Amino acid sequence: MLRWLNNFFVVLLCVIIFISCGFIDLRPIVFSIEPDKPDSVLSDCVSPVIIKFNTEMDKQNTEKILQVNSDVGLMKGDYIWKGNNLYFIPVPGWTAGIRYTLSFLGTIQSVDGRDLRVERFVSFYAVNKNAPPLLEWHYPTDGMSVGTGDTVFEFHFSRSMDRLSTEFALTIEGTGNKTFEWSDEDRKLKITVDKALSPWTSCRWNLRDSAKSVDGVPLPQTYSGYFTTNLDQTLPCVVRVFPVLNSDGSWFPTGASIETGLASKQGIAVEFNKPMGENVLRSIRFDPSISGRTEFLSEKSIVYIFTKDPEPETMYTLIISADTRDSEGLKIGADYRVNFIPDIPLLNILSFNKDNKDNGFDAENVTPNIILPVSIDSVTGEISFSIRFSLPFSIQEKQNTAQKIILTPFFPKTLQPVALQYVSWIGDDRLIMRWEGLKAGDTETRHYYKLTIPGGKGGINNGMGMYMKEDMTIYLEAVNER
Repeated sequence: MLRWLNNFFVVLLCVIIFISCGFIDLRPIVFSIEPDKPDSVLSDCVSPVIIKFNTEMDKQNTEKILQVNSDVGLMKGDYIWKGNNLYFIPVPGWTAGIRYTLSFLGTIQSVDGRDLRVERFVSFYAVNKNAPPLLEWHYPTDGMSVGTGDTVFEFHFSRSMDRLSTEFALTIEGTGNKTFEWSDEDRKLKITVDKALSPWTSCRWNLRDSAKSVDGVPLPQTYSGYFTTNLDQTLPCVVRVFPVLNSDGSWFPTGASIETGLASKQGIAVEFNKPMGENVLRSIRFDPSISGRTEFLSEKSIVYIFTKDPEPETMYTLIISADTRDSEGLKIGADYRVNFIPDIPLLNILSFNKDNKDNGFDAENVTPNIILPVSIDSVTGEISFSIRFSLPFSIQEKQNTAQKIILTPFFPKTLQPVALQYVSWIGDDRLIMRWEGLKAGDTETRHYYKLTIPGGKGGINNGMGMYMKEDMTIYLEAVNER
């Protein structure tokens, strides 16, 4: 009887406790992780990592202790609950060949108050777990000296590469647009650039780890290197400047010096010590200015072709700019200057023969404003004379010259106008003229006529660019024939 009473009181005490405190759930929290095996491979780059629970969980607390890491750092992702299952979806997507580690470490709590200390680590891959590509060789090598032009960059990889990601990941200092050429199943890359590199500089290249193999596995690291453009250390300079003559489309040295030997219709050649760049064609100027154009004679020489002959008896300075560059981009460093006076003669009058005879005045005596007595035909009032020039005339300019020479009454003002009656050229340099209407003077009143041969650029010229420096004025005193 006593034993029965004891059992009764025990049962009664338990009932009281259950009534006063409520029900206590002693069931454990059970969970599973997908992927669950080490080094598993997710099917694609957005496949989620899933943790499945057997009860409803405190979501915020559970999310805090779930992390995914890799060698490149903490992975960002979205946490999504579907029932009692927690999905971790990577924001940037998984990268092929990268080993990720899921860390589930801490204390989790269910909604009904149970908790559980967890410590789970699971490693996995996405897409594939292939080995990463490596940069095995590159040109130029680190610290190598190269030229500024025609340098071809090369990169050799251990595996076939994804072209687009690799090209975007590569930068080379000092280059413009690049042309990519792939070979050997996309394991070798050659790069050419569209402009020359700057000379005597240090340039770096950089290949970021965003470059991937053809199966999506990135480089394990960023590669970089440097090279210098100081292979050519010879500065360009002017070797010589000399006159050249064009014959059948080619230019040949005349053998004369530039200082005094540049003749009409000739050009000026400039020879350098090494091949020159394109900017050499814009490097020449003259003081005073002369119009013309520049062409290459060879890779080391150029010729300046004048639009028209330089001015006679004028000193010019040819200047080659200090910024003139050779084919490697090196500058000559200082202006090159040379002075010259063209060997281009002015047109002069060698002789003036009155009466068209050989008893005239030579060049030394024919001076501006000279007064010369000439015989006038008393019946016809005609006068004849010849003018011999220092240079030959072209056919067209023979006619123009005769029209530009003027004979006008000078003194007294009452003299009648005269007229040109006859013109003839003897050879290419001697002009014969006959005028009529002149009147001879006497001892009381002398008669003078003014002969004007116009000079300067607007005056007479021989058709080859030569002209007289200034007007030639000769006063003719009309006298009766003796």
